[in-house]
Amino acid sequence: MIKLQRVLLFFATVLTIMALPMCQSSPNEIDDKDNNGNNGGILTQEEIEKIIASGVVRYSDMGAIGDGVTDDLNAIVATHVFANLHNLNVRADDKATYYLGGRINTVNIRTNTHFGNATFIIDDTKVASRSSHVFSVNSEYEPFKIQGIQTLVKGQDKIHASLQWPCIVTVINSNVKHYIRYGANQNDGSNQTDIFVVDKNGNVDENTPILWDFDQITNISFQPIDETTLTLSEGKFITIANKDESKYNYYNRGIQIKRSNVVVDGLEHVVTGEGASGAPYNGFLNINNCVNVTVRNTTLTGHKVYQTTGSAGSTVSMGTYDITVSQANNIRFVNCKQTNDINNTTYWGIMGSNYCKNLVFDNCTLSRFDAHKGVYNATIRNSTLGHQGINSIGSGVFLVENSTINSSSLINLRSDYGSTWEGEFLIRDCVFVPRGKGAVNIIGGSNLGKHNFGYTCYMPEQITIKKLHIDDSNRPDSYNGAAIFANFNRNMTDENYVEDFPYIKTQEVILENVTTKSGKPLRISDNEFMFRDVKVIYR
Repeated sequence: MIKLQRVLLFFATVLTIMALPMCQSSPNEIDDKDNNGNNGGILTQEEIEKIIASGVVRYSDMGAIGDGVTDDLNAIVATHVFANLHNLNVRADDKATYYLGGRINTVNIRTNTHFGNATFIIDDTKVASRSSHVFSVNSEYEPFKIQGIQTLVKGQDKIHASLQWPCIVTVINSNVKHYIRYGANQNDGSNQTDIFVVDKNGNVDENTPILWDFDQITNISFQPIDETTLTLSEGKFITIANKDESKYNYYNRGIQIKRSNVVVDGLEHVVTGEGASGAPYNGFLNINNCVNVTVRNTTLTGHKVYQTTGSAGSTVSMGTYDITVSQANNIRFVNCKQTNDINNTTYWGIMGSNYCKNLVFDNCTLSRFDAHKGVYNATIRNSTLGHQGINSIGSGVFLVENSTINSSSLINLRSDYGSTWEGEFLIRDCVFVPRGKGAVNIIGGSNLGKHNFGYTCYMPEQITIKKLHIDDSNRPDSYNGAAIFANFNRNMTDENYVEDFPYIKTQEVILENVTTKSGKPLRISDNEFMFRDVKVIYR
């Protein structure tokens, strides 16, 4: 099946190159109907052979002008089509500025690409489709299905499948709903979903365990994992922001990564032109359905916050991201930062994720780490996080190490998804600088035990905090010291309160060398009754 798909891809590629003109259209054109070309340019056989022999194809080889005015999108698309066909590296032209207008024509990247010191201007002020990615890094392999797998059990270590390649498995039961959201953006939930990695014999990677019991499977797909590493390096990308009405109409106008084993190195993304209104963005770097992606030495930009009316009828701030990660495993951000102030609340937190496993921030200075619909295992080390800090739900081990967190809680368990973490927290060698002058809580969140989120909600079974300094200076006179837990349920003040959906509390907190700038001792919570059974161990 894969061989047939590659043959079809070969013929489709040839036809695409033949169809793409070497000239460009004006920046104001969105459709291609008048883009007939005026340089007559198709490559001669001699030129083709010369490029292939060099091992590198440049955007100018396919007619890109690079003057910052002419729309070069078609030429860049054609360059990558040619590179994919002949397995060539792609290089941007030195110091070129490529204007990319709003036509629908995604750049299909399947080979190493060096953007160098070129600049790419992505104009979102007039687009034909806000959901069309500008660049897409794609696998050599197409996903496929296997019949006969009808159920799965949490923690199952093998599936009954014999495969040609190691694969990412995505499994769905549309008859069960999880993540039934609570609050201003309430909804009816999402289909039960899990992603995990298997080898050729169907053995489940112990780092990506099956997290749910699937009594029924309505869809299961296998995505082969690419064996080689593909690298995108350098380049400056400037987004001219859309000026649409401020509604939940997400823009996907960036770089999508749908291939495993990818490195993004030295890229810079800047956002300009944000005005009085705008639709939100779903990540300039949009990483999904893949494993082993590292983004390093990269500078990104937080987006301006706009307000709209949420599903509950109240005004909400719309999440808008420069990084999104979905249904992916082992995604690492190393030595990354952002162009704007990580503590400026004018800009939304830079990152959001769903259905992920093994996410890492290492030596990063960014405004937020976030997991909406769950992460299994997360690590933040050697980093500084800004005003939106750490917002997460999930399971496994959450490690925060040698980092500074500037937010209302050191870790906030998202209350709209039940403030659930089934596993443990390990916090060590950190500084917590709480925002504002209100209450100071290491672990934030809320769960009244009255809403069905589609799953049992847990607090971390064990929380270990070693060598933490809390800068709780400049607090009002009424301040009575930092607390381990926020008041997760203000209504739970005695044993008469009944939870319809019991919230499983933390069993044990281990504290070692926790200090406060105020000098006031650490407390359990404003709600001592709720956490009366938590065992606190001082070492």
